[in-house]
Amino acid sequence: MENWITNIIEQFGYMGILLLIALENIFPPIPSEVILTFGGFMTTTTNLSVMGVVLFATVGSVGGAVMLYGIGLLMDVNRLEKIVDKWGFILRLTRKDIYKANAWFAKYGVWTVFFCRLIPLVRSLISIPAGMSRMNFVVFLLLTTLGTLIWNVILVNLGAAVGGSWESIVGYMDIYSNIIYVGLGILFLLFVVMAIRKRKAVEMK
Repeated sequence: MENWITNIIEQFGYMGILLLIALENIFPPIPSEVILTFGGFMTTTTNLSVMGVVLFATVGSVGGAVMLYGIGLLMDVNRLEKIVDKWGFILRLTRKDIYKANAWFAKYGVWTVFFCRLIPLVRSLISIPAGMSRMNFVVFLLLTTLGTLIWNVILVNLGAAVGGSWESIVGYMDIYSNIIYVGLGILFLLFVVMAIRKRKAVEMK
């Protein structure tokens, strides 16, 4: 897939980046880390600029997020589960991914949209529960744009900084993703333990 991504960026430049990032939001197996870091590298060998790559990547990402938000408006949890059960193997999604995104949104509210834009995979999925909950669209758009902009600025500049070694950043991002997922798992376990203790305390009274 990396060769396909790099070929599109080399051939279509900014528009290729915009299209790929929009698809990445809708189709999670396309890794934004590869698109953005390679886009950053391309600024050192072509007439692409860091600002231009960041701008087009942000527009593409927000566009994809808005599409998922729209899907969320039309969805309920049961319908979404059926879709994931049928097609999740293609999208690398499971019911747990849906529950994870939904739980984050329910627990932390609108700011979840901002923070989850900095977490691979979840950054795309969070737009669906935002739509399902009928989150204010202007607020959604603002926080999505802000979180996306930060993500894009970091990765594009990293790609530009390391140049031809841009693939090493992708490896580090895999480590970052694993750490984040382990952290989320620990937080979830702590939440479960605290909930059980709270229930036992209520039952003892």
